[in-house]
Amino acid sequence: MYFAHVGGRLATGLRDVTTDLAALDATGWWAVVVTYEGKVTCARFDEVRPAPLPRPAGPWPATLRWTGSLDRRAYEDGVRRIRDYIEQGEVYQANLCRVVTAELPLDSDPLVLAARLARGNPAPYAATVVVPGTTVVSASPELYLSRSGDVVESRPIKGTGVTAGDLLEKDHAENVMIVDLVRNDLGQVAEVGSVTVPSLCAVEEHPGLVHLVSTVRARLAPGQGWAELFAATFPPGSVTGAPKSSAVRIINELEPEPRGPYCGAVGWVDADRREAALAVGIRTFWIERDLIRFGTGAGITWGSDPEREWRETELKASRLIALASGQA
Repeated sequence: MYFAHVGGRLATGLRDVTTDLAALDATGWWAVVVTYEGKVTCARFDEVRPAPLPRPAGPWPATLRWTGSLDRRAYEDGVRRIRDYIEQGEVYQANLCRVVTAELPLDSDPLVLAARLARGNPAPYAATVVVPGTTVVSASPELYLSRSGDVVESRPIKGTGVTAGDLLEKDHAENVMIVDLVRNDLGQVAEVGSVTVPSLCAVEEHPGLVHLVSTVRARLAPGQGWAELFAATFPPGSVTGAPKSSAVRIINELEPEPRGPYCGAVGWVDADRREAALAVGIRTFWIERDLIRFGTGAGITWGSDPEREWRETELKASRLIALASGQA
C-alpha cells in the first residue's frame, strides 16, 4: 500500500508521482522527498485526513547489524581535513556526515519502525512516506521550509549537546554562520527587505539532547514558486556549510557514500491552500530493497575537536539506531 503519514495527516489514494517541483504550485496535496543529491519525488494523494499512524501489518527483524561508511578514525581524519581547508580560507564551516547500513528482509514493515520512533523519539516533523521507489521513515526535528501563502520560514539547527550546559561558543558561532547563509539563500527569492530573524540561537530540547535553533522568515517575491525556492536554498544550509559551494565540494570529496534522503527534504505541500512544511531529512531512515540506511553528522568549524565531533554523531544516532534495532 502506498501512503504518507506526515504532519499528523494520513494520505492515501495515490494519484500520481512526478519529479517536477513546479507541480507543487498547481493543485492537490503532495508528499515530498528530495534526496541530498537532488532526486525529486512528489506524490499527490486524493484522500488526506487527520489520523494516527496506521497499525503495522508486517514483520520487523529482531536485531539489525550496522556497518558505517566512515569509521571513527576516518571520520576524525575528515574533521582534520576540513580544519585544514578552513585554515586555507576555502570554507568557514562544513558538515561532515556518515551513513550506516544494515541488511533488512524484503517483507519488513516500515510502520513498525515508524511506531517505535513515534513512541521512543517523538519529533515535530516526523514523517513516513511509502511511494513507488521511495520508502522513508523520519524523526526530523528541523524545519527546512514552511510556507503560509507567500510567507516562508526556515529554522536551521546548529549546535548539539546532552544539556544546554554542553553547548560551546563554537556552537553559537556555527549557528550564526548558517543563519547568515539561510538569510542570503532566501533573499534570492524574497521581496526586498522582507528577510528577518525572529529568533536567534534558542535552546530547544529533544529526546536525549538539546539543539540551538534559529528562525529565518521572508515573503516571496511575485513569480517565485517551489522550483525557484529549491534552486535558491537547496541543499539546506545547516547540512552543507558556508560558503555553501565550497562546503558541498569538500563534502563530495570526503564522504564516500551518497546521503540519499538524509540531509535532503521530507514533508508535505498543500498546493490548494498554499501551505507546506518540509523538514531537513535528519534523524531519517530510508529503505532500498533489502537495505536500511541512516545518516548522522556534525558541523565542523575551526574550533572543532575531532573526537568531540565523532561523539556528537554518535549522540545523534544512538537513540534512533537502538529503536530501529529493538534495543530501546
